Amino acid sequence: MTSTPENTTVLYDGHIVRLELQDNKWEIVRHKSAVCILALNEHGQMLCVRQMRRAIGQHSVEAPAGLIDEGETPEQAARRELQEETGLDADMELLTRFYSSPGFCDEELYVFRANNMRESRLPMDDDEEIEVLWLTPGEVLSRLKDGTLVGSASTVTAALFAQQALAGQP
Repeated sequence: MTSTPENTTVLYDGHIVRLELQDNKWEIVRHKSAVCILALNEHGQMLCVRQMRRAIGQHSVEAPAGLIDEGETPEQAARRELQEETGLDADMELLTRFYSSPGFCDEELYVFRANNMRESRLPMDDDEEIEVLWLTPGEVLSRLKDGTLVGSASTVTAALFAQQALAGQP
């Protein structure tokens, strides 16, 4: 999270987000940075997780993802999240990073590609109930488009990178 500029009123300061009012005009959400992991199997399917998302009141299907904890590097967070959510560990390659919604939020998202996957489980967070799925990137994008699947910007990004990788494009 960034420092607070002058003429800023903190409206809420929680564990994950901080809401600021700048110049009595701009509502700014300060949000912890996060990671997203693209993992492909030998059948050209991408690893997804299905879980309840309270903010939207329904289940979503997403690439494994999570917040970067204090003191962690993005790569360490990606490995931890993959182990917690799917029982896999891997070597991580940074594909891209972007701001998820820069019009009002400073959350930065790091997207990694998982290579050399192997079994390794860490305990899930107490509040998580996750179903692991393997879907083709085309199926993910098609089902997001027709509305039979609910996802996230990070999932779209991972699926597009997956299609590119499977097509042999850099």
